[in-house]
Amino acid sequence: MIKPEVVSYGSWRSPITTDLITARTIGLGQIALDGEDIYWNELRPSEQGRNVVVCRGANGEISDITPTPFNVRTRVHEYGGSSFLVVDGTVYFSNFIDQRLYRQDTDTQPQAITPSAATRYADGIFDRQHNRIICVSEDHTDAANEAINTLVGVELDGHKIQVLVSGNDFYASPRLSPDGLRLAWLTWNHPNMPWDSTELWVGELKADGSLGNTQKIAGDLDESIFQPEWSPDGKLYFVSDRTGWWNIYRWQDENVEALTQIKAEFGQPQWNFGMSTYAFESANRIICTYTQQGIWYLASLDTVTGQLELINTPYTAISSLHATSNQVVFRGSSPTELAAIIRLDLTTKKLEVLRRSSDVTIDAGYLSLPEAIEYETADGKTAHALFYSPQNLDYIAPAGEKPPLIVNSHGGPTAATSSSLSFSVQYWTSRGIAVLDVNYGGSTGYGREYRQRLDGQWGIVDVDDCVFGARYLVERGDVDGDRLAISGGSAGGYTTLCALTFRDTFKAGASYYGVSDLEALVRDTHKFESRYLDRLVGAYPQQRQIYQERSPINFSDRLACPVIFFQGLEDRVVPPNQTEAMVAALRTKGVPVAYLPFEAEEHGFRKAPNIKRSLSAELYFYSRIFDFEIAESIEPVVIENF
Repeated sequence: MIKPEVVSYGSWRSPITTDLITARTIGLGQIALDGEDIYWNELRPSEQGRNVVVCRGANGEISDITPTPFNVRTRVHEYGGSSFLVVDGTVYFSNFIDQRLYRQDTDTQPQAITPSAATRYADGIFDRQHNRIICVSEDHTDAANEAINTLVGVELDGHKIQVLVSGNDFYASPRLSPDGLRLAWLTWNHPNMPWDSTELWVGELKADGSLGNTQKIAGDLDESIFQPEWSPDGKLYFVSDRTGWWNIYRWQDENVEALTQIKAEFGQPQWNFGMSTYAFESANRIICTYTQQGIWYLASLDTVTGQLELINTPYTAISSLHATSNQVVFRGSSPTELAAIIRLDLTTKKLEVLRRSSDVTIDAGYLSLPEAIEYETADGKTAHALFYSPQNLDYIAPAGEKPPLIVNSHGGPTAATSSSLSFSVQYWTSRGIAVLDVNYGGSTGYGREYRQRLDGQWGIVDVDDCVFGARYLVERGDVDGDRLAISGGSAGGYTTLCALTFRDTFKAGASYYGVSDLEALVRDTHKFESRYLDRLVGAYPQQRQIYQERSPINFSDRLACPVIFFQGLEDRVVPPNQTEAMVAALRTKGVPVAYLPFEAEEHGFRKAPNIKRSLSAELYFYSRIFDFEIAESIEPVVIENF
């Protein structure tokens, strides 16, 4: 047995390289079932971030469906989701470049079925009786005003697009009853987000395809509805957080009844279309997934007795769940396994991996397992996080040395970090740098009350929880209090910049397309999030003073530690001017600052060269700031004022 070499933290050589993370790793997205065939969407960084629909046939063979240069991705709400559907072997999808709907038949080139226009489509279902797709439409024709969202019926020849429901700000989840006679959908209005307040409606489809006899089934100002689904016997199910936790309900005989009543979350924040946490194996059996304390579980729910029975799997993160008779397909991962498309035979209980996000296998001796921690934060409340200590079987640190720490503040901010294996986390820990992944107040998975901690407190509660988490680990003796960094993207970038500006805990930071000016964000961002800050900060412009007080750009004189910025120049969610204004302010002040802009990149990096460059640049930046040697050769980063 080879004895580990004694080398300082941060200087360990790791097999988890940027090439491994990008060239041999794909993203696994939406899943769809069509008879015995299983389809999913793959994000491929090595193909310039192209999304490809893939099919696994009944014979087990896997093949690409959408050819180059088609990119299966919708921009409805900018974040997209549910960008394709499959009907009897024919795939209908939204193409990223022109946002038109296309039809892809076997062994033929895709054919556009919607006209060339400034309109986007998402979340489609097939209406067999009217030979059309019912989906969400987002019309950007009038660029001077806010986009118009509706539910529409798109005839497959593209000659007619019929508006079915309109008048509200947002729509999602159109779902047809098994007999094709009733349509259910979700809707909400500004200033609410779908995890704040949504309504569930049902209407009857007429012979001409229009809707009549519409009625609201559930939803209120303090209730979020998630994933309506019709059972095979025509009953409407949905998830609601009316008790403070997202649980499963059923509507039948004009009454709503609860099927589950536990302190767990069967729902998720609807940042994307088509999210699915449950599906019908039969009229009497639902296969579902729920989360408690950051861990996702798979279970079987008897729709007659309400009995919930756990199904043992090795996965701690489960999503995009779909089922047919005797089988369930989902995306699963764990602290030691990257995301994969999984098929579970409900009769034999056999798990089968259909597609892995990476074919790379890493010795467990290089992997850091997450430790779920709870710690006291501001006002005596409790915060949650996952702590990853440095781990590399080839090295140990000198006696008495403590590692640097990167505190990761996730995006959203209404989102959550995951316990699943992430090479982006292991990239750091395998080099001797600890990581704290914080589920700060406002994160999902801990009930509505925890989620609402951030109401009116964005830039305060999230920052407190990151700061207190770092201090907790310092006090526990796990990390070096003089080498604390914070990193985050988008909303997490805002938390990062606030922590660096308004607190003195961290010695360095990295902002990925982060918000620095709340006023600019509320003026410049897209429709879906244009009123998001009403709840997180306050009404604008009525409470403009709060926006100014919580914008790091207005207090750059307080920021005295080095920061590195990464920004996509085509970002429409957080435009480049946010980052560039902050960089200019720090440059003028004389604070060490680095800036890496990326051409043709959007919100969230998708292209392999940009993912590789940003990770290696962040490592180089920390090595200079915290004064440690890097074990590999990395292209230097220009750090101004250093």
